[in-house]
Amino acid sequence: MREIVFDTETTGLSFSGGDRLVEIGCIELVNRVPTGNSFHAYLNPDRPMAAEAFAVHGLSDAFLADKGRFADHVNELLAFLEDSPLVAHNASFDFGFLNGELKLCGRAAVDLDRMVDTLAIARARLPGAKHSLDALCSRFGVDRSHRVFHGALLDAQLLAQVYVELMGGRQIGFALVQDEAVSAPVSNAPPAVPTIARAPRQFAPSVEEAARHAEFLTTITEPLWTTEPR
Repeated sequence: MREIVFDTETTGLSFSGGDRLVEIGCIELVNRVPTGNSFHAYLNPDRPMAAEAFAVHGLSDAFLADKGRFADHVNELLAFLEDSPLVAHNASFDFGFLNGELKLCGRAAVDLDRMVDTLAIARARLPGAKHSLDALCSRFGVDRSHRVFHGALLDAQLLAQVYVELMGGRQIGFALVQDEAVSAPVSNAPPAVPTIARAPRQFAPSVEEAARHAEFLTTITEPLWTTEPR
């Protein structure tokens, strides 16, 4: 099963209000295991960067000035995405910008049926917890110490790890890729400990114990073992 985990950075919060994509990063998973294949591009938005957005991702107008437009990368992006499910955190935001840019290029929008929202998954599986990407990284022990600014490719890499944990960990990837020369199943169970059979022990009462038992039985009134069935 192939999936693409992706993240975007933008000039602001509203594509319909004139904001644009400035970065997109995608990570390929097969059977929820990263393959090492990725797509990444910085994009010239043809508009000034909002101060609030710059504070989040640190991408300045000067840095983006010589980068290609979305239309310059769209063919490569769509070829990478193929028809795979697309995983994002608060996915409706990323899909809104992605489909907005595709529309400007005269391309078909990505079907929302392909959308996998890790924020919705986290809210359903971890009610009452914090659901930001930072909080989920902390919860699942995903190292984000190198994350100073938000970055689309870096955040996609972190989200890929969080997504695998949200879906139950890496069990799905066990033994899916094995050496073709190995035909026997691999087991992580400890080796069996051999059982040593022992002869049954005999615990016969002594003569004194048998005599005391017989004497005790005489003190029981109407013992059940001598009573006739009613």
